[in-house]
Amino acid sequence: MSFAAAGLGVLMSFAASGTTAQGGLSGFQGAWLSGSAECADVYSSSGKGTTFKKPVDIFAPAFIISGNSLKTPQASCRIKSSRPGTDHQLLVLNCTNAVAGNEVRALMTLDPDGSLKRYLNEQDKIGTAYKRCSR
Repeated sequence: MSFAAAGLGVLMSFAASGTTAQGGLSGFQGAWLSGSAECADVYSSSGKGTTFKKPVDIFAPAFIISGNSLKTPQASCRIKSSRPGTDHQLLVLNCTNAVAGNEVRALMTLDPDGSLKRYLNEQDKIGTAYKRCSR
């Protein structure tokens, strides 16, 4: 599997349409990071916002949501739509990387402690936790 395909694969593991994306995404805006890495090791901030630090760690379990876009170290996505589900927020994304473009469905929730969880599918009850690095 190529590095570019792996980046799109990270997004595909985010697990469908409805209202406009921006309306349901206000709490999700910002840079997010999973695991033990420090935010300063993955992101840099400037007057224009938060970006991935150069050189980009293509394997970093990280993404940035800004407006109607979601970016990972390897892929850029436009958030087509979002809507609340029973327990999670469902997002439909149009994603592209250096190799391909694909529609991706994402399933996430904000926890009361301010962290975010990404779920593989509706049956996933544990999810993967992400901490917010910036808003």
